[in-house]
Amino acid sequence: MGRIILHCDLNCFYASVELLSHQDLVDVPMAVCGDPSARHGIILAKNEPAKQMGVVTAETIWQAKRKCPGLVLLPPHHDLYREYSKRVNALYNQYTDLVEPFGIDESWLDITGTAHLFGGDGVKIADELRRRIREEFGLTASVGVSFNKVFAKLGSDYKKPDATTLISPENWREIVWPLPVGSMLFVGQAVKKALGRFGITTIGQLAGCSAEMLEGLLGKQGLQLHAYANGLDQSRVLGAAEQEPVKSVGNSSTFPRNLTTWDEVRTGIAMLSDSVAMRLRRHSLCAGGVQVTVRDPEFQNRSRQTQFSHPTHLMRELSDGAMELIKTIWRPPSPIRMLSVTAIHLVAEEESYAQLDLLNSAAKSEKQEKLERAMDSIRGRYGKDAIAFGSPAGRLDETED
Repeated sequence: MGRIILHCDLNCFYASVELLSHQDLVDVPMAVCGDPSARHGIILAKNEPAKQMGVVTAETIWQAKRKCPGLVLLPPHHDLYREYSKRVNALYNQYTDLVEPFGIDESWLDITGTAHLFGGDGVKIADELRRRIREEFGLTASVGVSFNKVFAKLGSDYKKPDATTLISPENWREIVWPLPVGSMLFVGQAVKKALGRFGITTIGQLAGCSAEMLEGLLGKQGLQLHAYANGLDQSRVLGAAEQEPVKSVGNSSTFPRNLTTWDEVRTGIAMLSDSVAMRLRRHSLCAGGVQVTVRDPEFQNRSRQTQFSHPTHLMRELSDGAMELIKTIWRPPSPIRMLSVTAIHLVAEEESYAQLDLLNSAAKSEKQEKLERAMDSIRGRYGKDAIAFGSPAGRLDETED
């Protein structure tokens, strides 16, 4: 098959870790939520019995209890989740040194150069990993096996829980092309809407478009998505030695029509801040400040930056800081062609939590933290476009330095 890439996704991760200490709840509807004592708390994760009762991630506790009156609620233990994530990734490293985490519960593995040491068959190795994860950690995982990273991710999402899916050079069109276009990695809400206006709703329809048309619609991202849909992803799985520390995380959006009102600018900033915040959490980072850039139709740029009183990876705080900066460099109805939001002065989550405790301000952000992590969980399971704060139609070009 050429390259052998695995994508391993731990099933119902938060709930599964909690059940290790509550074996009596394995067959009982159970959910992890931010604050079990608060009627309006948010469901962060649920087990299979709760899922069968209609409980969904990110709904309020009272909504979940209305569907499932006997639902058992447990508080989250994020330190424990991080510890299990490290242990599972250490297991992956026994099979290859090319292990690239993608969030707390997902990782890519490139076993092309090491598969022969373990029998040479990617599917058998995936099944062995699933068996060892069950036996050694008491968790389950779904694994996609393919010849590139994008299809391996699609494979792990294709069948859950505790399953292996092979997407090979022989069967990938049959499996991949009927899938909704939003299920493909890096197809967000704005891109899905833009494609939908042209009747493109499946990955197969995206693959059948001309590259030139997609480039005109989405810029360089259109060319990238066209390659992905046609099985041409060549991106590498980066081992630990190649995973350089992230110095900044930024997003920019060039709009099909100029923005001229505060509401339009506020919506654009919210969209960009949401994406930046999600990627900060993926890297377990927080921003000590934010920078914004405004570009007018004459391609003149104006930029400003500020520092926060405490590090954050929350969309609301990034957005509020960015909007305060916008107010110093722009007045409506002067047209805006492009906006960018960049998180700067990055620190590790552990360090940021310590600073929050010193400032005694952790409680103030707890509700928003629960909401945004719940959104991360939904996006990890159902795709980036499954839930959003709202966005204008535009072209999103992501940069990560």
